[in-house]
Amino acid sequence: MAKKAVSKGSTKKAVVTKLSFDGATLVKKLLAEVPDRAREVLVYRFGLGTSSERETLEAIGERWGITRERVRQIEASGIEAIRHSNAFRASEGAFDELRNYIEAQGAVVPEDVLLSGLATDEKSRNRIRFLLVVGSSFFRERETDEFYARWHVDHRTAEMVHAALTRLYATLDDAEVLSEGEIVNRFLEELKDVNAAYRNEEILKRWLSLSKNIASNPLAEWGKAHAPAIRTKGIRDYAYLVIKQKGEPMHFSEVAKAITSVFSKKAHVATTHNELIKDSRFVLVGRGLYALAEWGYQPGVVREVIRDVLKKKPLTRDEVIDSVKKVRYVKDNTILVNLNDTRYFKKTKDGKYSLV
Repeated sequence: MAKKAVSKGSTKKAVVTKLSFDGATLVKKLLAEVPDRAREVLVYRFGLGTSSERETLEAIGERWGITRERVRQIEASGIEAIRHSNAFRASEGAFDELRNYIEAQGAVVPEDVLLSGLATDEKSRNRIRFLLVVGSSFFRERETDEFYARWHVDHRTAEMVHAALTRLYATLDDAEVLSEGEIVNRFLEELKDVNAAYRNEEILKRWLSLSKNIASNPLAEWGKAHAPAIRTKGIRDYAYLVIKQKGEPMHFSEVAKAITSVFSKKAHVATTHNELIKDSRFVLVGRGLYALAEWGYQPGVVREVIRDVLKKKPLTRDEVIDSVKKVRYVKDNTILVNLNDTRYFKKTKDGKYSLV
C-alpha cells in the first residue's frame, strides 16, 4: 500500500504520495526492451535522460535529419515494443498501483494535480508521465478552451464530469458568486448518475478545477472565471475581496494591511488609496472609509446624499440624520451643517426639511 510523505512547502504543505515502486528503476527496465533509436526518441520526448527538458517531434527530427512524422512512428513503435515485453507484464503491479491512485482521486484528475501528487521534481514527474503513456489503461485528454489537460481511467465518468461542468457553467450568472458549499451542491445536481464513491467534496472540488470557465478566488468563493469577484489581477481586486470579507466599511490603510496579511501581497497604503478612488466598486463613506457600492452606498458628498434622501419626501432633522448615517460614516454635526445650507435645503412650516 502507498505511504504518504509530506513535502516541504512555504505556506501550505503539499501531500505527495510515495509509491511502492522506484520510478527510475522501472523506467530503465522498460526502456531496455526497445531498440536503441526508439529508446533515444523516448528519452528525448519524455525528458528521461540527463536533462529533464521534453523535446518536440520537430526538434528531434531536425537533429537526425528526418521528418516529424518519422519521429512519431519511431516513438509509437517503441511504446508498442514496451507494451508487448516481458518487463511490462512483470510490472503489472506498478501500473495497477497507479490506476488505483487515480481512481481514489476521482478517476478523472487534472494533469498538473496528478503529477504533483506523485512526484516532487520535474524528472520524477517525467517518469510518471512516461508510465501513464505506456500503460494501456490510462487516457489523456488534451487541454482545450474549456478544460485543462487531464488523465482518466474511466471513459463514462470522464464524459459525465465534462458534461456536468459544461451544464454547471451555463447555470451561472456572469457576476454570480457562490460559497464552496453552494458550488459543490450545484455541481452535484448535474452529477445525479455519478458513482456514489465519487460523491466526495474533495473529489468534486478536484473535478471543478478541470474547468477553465469556473474558478475560485482566494476566499474560496466560486463563479465564472471572468467574474470581477473571482479573478484577482491587482490591488483593486484584492481590496474588493478584503472589504467584502470584513462586511463593513474599512479605512484604506486597514485595507492595505489586510491585503498583505490575507493574500501575502505587498500593498502600499498610498497605492491602495489611489486604486480605491479610481474603482466604481468602492464608495467613500467617511474620512478614508470605503464601502462597496453593491451594499447600496451611492457616491457623492454628504450634501448630495441629503438631496437624494429628500427627493422622496420632506423629513424631520432626526429622520435626515438617520437616513444619511445608513450610507455614510459621518458625525451628526457634519450632516446638520450641510442640511442648514439654504442654497439647497429649506425648512417647511411643519419643521421638516425639503429641497429648495
